[in-house]
Amino acid sequence: MMIDPGFSATATRRAVLGGALGAAAGLLPAAARAADPEKAPPLPGAGEAFAAGTLTDLARARAAAPYAAPKSGDAPTVLKNLSREAYEAIRPAEGRAVWADRNTGYVLEPLLRGSIFETPVSLFVVENGVVQPVGYDKSAIAAPGLDLPDLTADTAFSGFRLRARFDGADGLSNFALFQGASFFRLVAEGQDFGINARALALRPADSRGEEFPLFRALFVEAPRAGQPVIVHALAESESATAAFKITLTPGRDVSTAQIDGTVFARAELDHIGLGGMQGSYLFGPLDRNRVDDLRAAAFSVEGLAIHNGYGEPIWRPVHNPEALQVSAFVDRGPKGFGLMQRARAYDDFEDDRRHWEQRPSLWLEPLDDWNEGAVTLLEIPSDSELNENVFAYWRPKAKLAKGAEMRFQCRQHWSKGWPDPLPPEIARVRDSRCGHGSTGNRRLFAVDFEGDALFQPGDIDVDLGASAGTITRQERFRYPDRKTLRILFELDPGSERASELRLALRRGQARASETWLFRWTP
Repeated sequence: MMIDPGFSATATRRAVLGGALGAAAGLLPAAARAADPEKAPPLPGAGEAFAAGTLTDLARARAAAPYAAPKSGDAPTVLKNLSREAYEAIRPAEGRAVWADRNTGYVLEPLLRGSIFETPVSLFVVENGVVQPVGYDKSAIAAPGLDLPDLTADTAFSGFRLRARFDGADGLSNFALFQGASFFRLVAEGQDFGINARALALRPADSRGEEFPLFRALFVEAPRAGQPVIVHALAESESATAAFKITLTPGRDVSTAQIDGTVFARAELDHIGLGGMQGSYLFGPLDRNRVDDLRAAAFSVEGLAIHNGYGEPIWRPVHNPEALQVSAFVDRGPKGFGLMQRARAYDDFEDDRRHWEQRPSLWLEPLDDWNEGAVTLLEIPSDSELNENVFAYWRPKAKLAKGAEMRFQCRQHWSKGWPDPLPPEIARVRDSRCGHGSTGNRRLFAVDFEGDALFQPGDIDVDLGASAGTITRQERFRYPDRKTLRILFELDPGSERASELRLALRRGQARASETWLFRWTP
């Protein structure tokens, strides 16, 4: 890959400084300011200034123009028909990734359009406040067994992979991936890519149909050694445009993404998804009744954790239902939520190919007031471990009127551990299991709480309830050596087809554990 060199960074430095001090409208590229109001303003070109508000102003201007969908279906046949394995084998040639000749601890690998990635994305590097388009050069790409076609830079790429040198490591490893719709992923050192984050979601699982904002352009600031990488992303759809500044910091145990986003409404938006994240769940200890598989489990997401604005920590295991399930956890001012992978041992999965224990957890904390809304969880039936059938997001209660804009800020923690912090007196749910009960359609549940505080002097009370059916049995088992208290209970659903289960531990009036929630369905 290469950076288009057809300009002088020195010659435009004065323009950059002048633009940064000027009025907001002055930050738009000259071509955009002169554009036909019936057409979307163009992206910045080679040598144009890129300042703090450039992309936000461009997104605002494009929101006022009619939506122009990107071309699709025109990827070359040699790339379009590739299998997943053949597509993933395409890599930059030795030493030809962007920044490969610099000792910054990062390289950028542009990703070709191909396989399932049809949408073209314009890629740019920003250096010294100046835009440099990433060019296409097929000699810079290693594609085993393929005769790569000649392409133009504005139609060649579908996103990028970022590799980083984690603190203390010798070489470069996978760190971030931006590709597909408005999806991106991060990992901590030594992990495999797992959960997908979404920069913006519109109408997920809505009867009107979901609308997918698409990344149209990605501007990556040239990094300095030991510093984060900053990505500026422009996303668009029929109903909205959005600009994001995403600051990426690699870490050995936790990698972070700090997001500053602004959404502009082309039409009234009454179902917005912020902080979206999705992963796969095929089967696990809670739902093996339809599974014939030698593995112990197969999932990249074990459950949804929420710290709501009322001070209650919630753990909601996910599962693979027979029909679409939507759960809304109404809240005001959430402290955080995330899709967690708490199972961290090989024995939890016994999968020699996918190694689910190496997938990250993703915890999100708002950095401003998210006001009223609901953490929303979608669980979609799936017969494949490759389907990302679990999706969580924040749905604001307020609508965004046509022509209005909304800014939000948050920080994501992509972690090897459990990044949702709990005070030491609060026990965490370590495991949840389910199997057939004593008779008929009764179901037996076992929930393991883990924490030192469970074995301190004083009584532990069990708060257990079901929205439908009857709890017919309840027992507890103490395991001090594992710091685990197991609550065993049986649900008799009778003729009911669903029951919302709730379980928590208390010391008198004080909370002693996360609140375990689960929706049982046959």
